[in-house]
Amino acid sequence: MGGAAIAVGGLLVWSGSQRGEPESGVTPAPSTSPTGSPPAQDAGTLQEPEVLASSGGRLELTLTAALTDVVVAGRQVRALTFNGSLPGPILRVRPGDRIALTFRSELDAPTNLHTHGLVVSPEGNSDNVFVMIEPGATFDYEYELGDDHPPGVFWYHPHHHGNSAEQLFSGMYGAIIVEDEEPVAATRERLLMVSDIAFDGTDVHAASAAERILGREGDLVMVNGQVGATLLAKPGERERWRIVNACSSRYLRLRLDGQRMQLLGVDAGRYPEPRDVEEIVLTPGNRGDVMVTAVEGTSVLQTLPFDRGGMGMFGSPPSATTGADLLTFTVAGAPVAVPALAVPLPTTRDLRTEQMTGQRTITLAMGGGGGGGMRFTIDGQEFGEDRIDTEVAHGALEEWTIVNTSPMDHPFHLHVWPMQLIEVAGQAVDHTDWRDVVPVSARSSTVVRIAFEGLTGKTVYHCHILDHEDNGMMGTIRTA
Repeated sequence: MGGAAIAVGGLLVWSGSQRGEPESGVTPAPSTSPTGSPPAQDAGTLQEPEVLASSGGRLELTLTAALTDVVVAGRQVRALTFNGSLPGPILRVRPGDRIALTFRSELDAPTNLHTHGLVVSPEGNSDNVFVMIEPGATFDYEYELGDDHPPGVFWYHPHHHGNSAEQLFSGMYGAIIVEDEEPVAATRERLLMVSDIAFDGTDVHAASAAERILGREGDLVMVNGQVGATLLAKPGERERWRIVNACSSRYLRLRLDGQRMQLLGVDAGRYPEPRDVEEIVLTPGNRGDVMVTAVEGTSVLQTLPFDRGGMGMFGSPPSATTGADLLTFTVAGAPVAVPALAVPLPTTRDLRTEQMTGQRTITLAMGGGGGGGMRFTIDGQEFGEDRIDTEVAHGALEEWTIVNTSPMDHPFHLHVWPMQLIEVAGQAVDHTDWRDVVPVSARSSTVVRIAFEGLTGKTVYHCHILDHEDNGMMGTIRTA
């Protein structure tokens, strides 16, 4: 595990004899293809979930969580779903909108809902992860987006402590799209929600104790609930792909050989200019906003091998060093004129130019616990719902150094307040890069800056390998 992240032209790459894979951001990829992945089954044209769009500044909907019969890779199986589909419906809204969401649980375990990445209140019946919805119960959520809410793709998933990984892995997730004020010019837009799953017979695989320590990964990697789907385009068409990593543990190292990809940003952040890329790495919870210019021929969107570390007693995480074919992109027909790439310039501030009002160090650790178990801690403590771990004054501008002392990667997610990446493993990030999940590699550190403005209340920060969060790697934060 002796590698280190270095910055090359602003791109984050890995350098080292044992950790040879990219950590985050974008970087040229080796020419090797993934090995060990099962052959993809042709699932036909990629389908997208139902779209529920706001009207007149409001979106009202009911979201029902239930065990449902679905077809995955040609097999009838049972998964947890929202509104009976895998993924759940796409929620399309605009800045300033209100979302009134009635959550109905038909599960046999407690649950709740987290609107990942939305800059909304963490209190009351908004994005409150401390809400517990009992089996058979109903809860009315209401989210108010500010008029200045950033556009982008966000998503929703369960966040009841102890059940998050299992319920997400079993199929409970969906996308939220906040529209751009000025549309990004594209021939068409596509949503690609990538998730993984595994089955024991017809039921979702129940993770072992070792898998819960390493972070469970499935042997089927799906896009919009499909395995081996296809996309069709004409040469010269420019498509906007909104890619969501909805996996509970798996990193996505994406490559689309033969096509031109330009990355607009990760999560809700947008770079000052689109960046030509050959490869994109998305940690669990990350989203990529990608422009694809179609080139004649057939290409395969792949997720390539990625080493996110491991524990000596268990070896490497399941499937972490293997890849998979996600979908086939076929470009044929009469060429069309390539539309101009017109992307509205970001208005996001750059905290590198501002004076910080405070600094903190947050330490992520793993270690032996009583009875031979494994403890997952932040600043030496496992999660305690009734304890406030971090108090921050409203209006503070803080720099956080997130230290990972463990031999595994821990992508770090802060609810409600986006983070600006400043430094990864000792190397400065030379561009404005805003995210809500940032990479923190094994035995390294990441520096971010955060503006605690606009919202107040109590929420959490945690590792977004959700088994690690469920095992205790989560802390509480209150801003007032």
